[in-house]
Amino acid sequence: MNNLHQRLGATYLGNNRTAFLVWASRAQSVELHLTSPDDRLVAMQSLDRGYFYVECDKVAPGARYMYRIDADRERPDPASRRQPAGVHGPSEVVADQADWDVAHWHGLPLQDYVVYELHVGTFTPEGTFEAIIPRLDRLKQLGVTAIELCPIAQFPGERNWGYDGVYQYAAQESYGGVEGLRALVRACHERDMAVVLDVVYNHLGPEGNYLADFAHYFTDRYHTPWGSALNFDTPHSDEVRRFFIENALWWTRD
Repeated sequence: MNNLHQRLGATYLGNNRTAFLVWASRAQSVELHLTSPDDRLVAMQSLDRGYFYVECDKVAPGARYMYRIDADRERPDPASRRQPAGVHGPSEVVADQADWDVAHWHGLPLQDYVVYELHVGTFTPEGTFEAIIPRLDRLKQLGVTAIELCPIAQFPGERNWGYDGVYQYAAQESYGGVEGLRALVRACHERDMAVVLDVVYNHLGPEGNYLADFAHYFTDRYHTPWGSALNFDTPHSDEVRRFFIENALWWTRD
């Protein structure tokens, strides 16, 4: 059976069963280290193009895990949906919730967008997704039809402009994480307001950036002032593009 169709990262399948798929073309072997609620090590199956896959029973949302690469170093999941202990800690399995959004929301025509850009960490004293919600009605009174969030991908620490993000799939934990973001998006859609994300797809921040330990995510062909350039057009770039396409779909869908 070809399991490459699974989404990257941890996908909860239901009935206490979770699938894990990671691209690790630099590795000879990868093991899944489940750190809670039980501590166990599970060998992953090597697939084509440098992917590794495993399905595990007794693993539900809230379980935490790392990947052990070549039996000598452990790293969080590059496609982690939640980093509750920061950029160096274990990743956490997150449930996909198809019913988290409001049923009537179908988006806005582009010509109707009146965008208010905000930085989650400084827009309110609390610096959280939740704290934005009570201010949405005032923004709507001003004529705003969409809010644009400065980058929210998980970054080191609690205060940052967001352009040093290193976990593209994980909403910043100090802002409220994935559940806080879902609540904010739902509140916006209840008011017929759209949400736009500023994303960074040309580099990652330096601290907690473990992608190069896994696979050929970066290239020397290009250079950026902020770090290594991502590999979108040299060998192995198909898998890099897949990673970021799935990331964009994750933000818009889940």
